[in-house]
Amino acid sequence: MNLVFLGPPGAGKGTIAQKVMEKYSLPHISTGELFRKAISNGTPLGKEVESILAAGKLVTDDVTIEIVRQRLMESDTCDGFILDGFPRTIFQGEALLKLRPIDHVINFVLEEEEVVKRLSGRRIAKSSGRTYHLIYNPPQLEGIDDETGEPLVQRDDDKEEAILQRLKVYEQQTAPLIEFFRERSLLRDVDAKYSPDRVFKDVVRAIGLE
Repeated sequence: MNLVFLGPPGAGKGTIAQKVMEKYSLPHISTGELFRKAISNGTPLGKEVESILAAGKLVTDDVTIEIVRQRLMESDTCDGFILDGFPRTIFQGEALLKLRPIDHVINFVLEEEEVVKRLSGRRIAKSSGRTYHLIYNPPQLEGIDDETGEPLVQRDDDKEEAILQRLKVYEQQTAPLIEFFRERSLLRDVDAKYSPDRVFKDVVRAIGLE
């Protein structure tokens, strides 16, 4: 089964993708991970991505599509996959449908207020990258890492102003894909405000695996 996960930052796409991957043995393909792996491996595309990111620019559609195309040629995708973070634009969406047929596009629906609450509450321990949340997963002592005792910090991109900017970019670039896939009868809306276990069950039901 070939799946695409769409939704705003903070909607829990990665968490649910992990659950689907473990339950149904479908590889979880994240474009962010593909970029990091290509850079680490020093491939020609990886070097191109590295130079683009170093210049503070967005990776172009053509480069992104090529990296995804190469990943979808690997043998572990023969029985299906979960794409997370791709496509991000209509152009990428059209390219994807030429690469592989898509069975379902899960649209994780989450209100802006909830996105801000989820992301702005995140805190990390710098030395380990261990992550906490002020509401959902607080440390034992407020503002202190449970294991090292170091002060927890908030990443710049988790501050409200940055979150709102990320949402603006999402609305401009990625939200049009919702209608693109809906017109092709591929879209399945799932309410992402619930617990990961509840959302996972709703996703499984939406794609007919229940």
